[in-house]
Amino acid sequence: MDRPRESAAYVSAKGEFPPGKEVPKDEATKRASMEFGVYNDNHGVTVFTPSVSVGIDNVDGASLRGSYLVDVVSAASPDIVSTASPRFQEVRQAGSLYGQFKPKDFGVGLGGSVSSEPDYLAAGGFLTLMHDFDDKNWSLQVGAGLMHDTIGRCNGIDHPCTPFGVFSRELWRSSFNGGVNVVLDKASTLAVAGDVVLENGDQSKPYRVVPYFDPEVAPTVSPGASLDVLTRSTDASYEQLPLTRNRYALTARYSRRFGGSTLRFMERGYSDSWGLLASTTDVRWIWDIGRRFAVWPHGRFHLQNGVNFWKLAYVSQPGVFNLPVYRTGDRELSPLYTVMGGAGARVYLGSDAHPENWAIQISGDVMYTSFKDTLFVTSRVALLGAIGFEGSF
Repeated sequence: MDRPRESAAYVSAKGEFPPGKEVPKDEATKRASMEFGVYNDNHGVTVFTPSVSVGIDNVDGASLRGSYLVDVVSAASPDIVSTASPRFQEVRQAGSLYGQFKPKDFGVGLGGSVSSEPDYLAAGGFLTLMHDFDDKNWSLQVGAGLMHDTIGRCNGIDHPCTPFGVFSRELWRSSFNGGVNVVLDKASTLAVAGDVVLENGDQSKPYRVVPYFDPEVAPTVSPGASLDVLTRSTDASYEQLPLTRNRYALTARYSRRFGGSTLRFMERGYSDSWGLLASTTDVRWIWDIGRRFAVWPHGRFHLQNGVNFWKLAYVSQPGVFNLPVYRTGDRELSPLYTVMGGAGARVYLGSDAHPENWAIQISGDVMYTSFKDTLFVTSRVALLGAIGFEGSF
């Protein structure tokens, strides 16, 4: 009778494999990274974001990745002051898990994520299918996901949050995406991806108050008007956004390797059913300095119009209940442009044979945003920085 094949669990009392048996070689690659990011702007908003991620890739085509981050936010922006609310602080926690199996040309991936704040809870999952063609010279990927958000309300640092069972709003997001990656030649690649996101639910901010003005006063209100302008308003009411929003995006990424550098270019076009049109251009040129050091300049430009219901000064006649159906004070929905520039560096700390296996990275950017048609604030200057460490073994 043939002897049964020994498994990795068949060991002696000392934890050793039987004589003549070799310990199986661990061919999986493990990865881990940690990063600490910070954001600060000239309107009193500060965000600290520590994060960690881990992953493992098996030679059989299986992989598993997980991440966790914390956002610690402190803010006293004009939006908060204008509603007579105190400076607020809050913590957001978010985690994700993604698994993929791609033994040959065809693969499937499944993932999920959850995000929690004192007044917000979001959770969802997604499925991805992928296939390589022509000896991996080009590949196709499609996916779909579903996310559910619960929006609540809190009353400041020293006041408890209202339970979701007493007050909450629900938002559902269905997402669909598809893309193709092409190897253009030995030195360059191109990736093009399309995204469709369908949102259903009330995503109006329960804290944001929108002022209204007499028909005679509204034409005199100019961009950047101070808080004193509120004394000329007839009334104020909470923000109300449309209950559905369909988002569409098309993104192209081009990379080219030169003798001692790599150019990365990204262009993204965006539109949605609220009438918002936007374009984002991002360029990064990474220069190698030997085998253990790399530096890069980074630039980004974003331009958008406003949503079709955006108004600098909403109009309401005194004594008449004729509020606009949709109204918002969210500057991110107004006409604006953003210019960002910065630089980064990466130091490789691995062995002489594989210096890229361990690395430290640091980056910093300055961001300027111009709001063309808003109250209180017409511009914003922000600093973004991050330092991270990653390794594979």
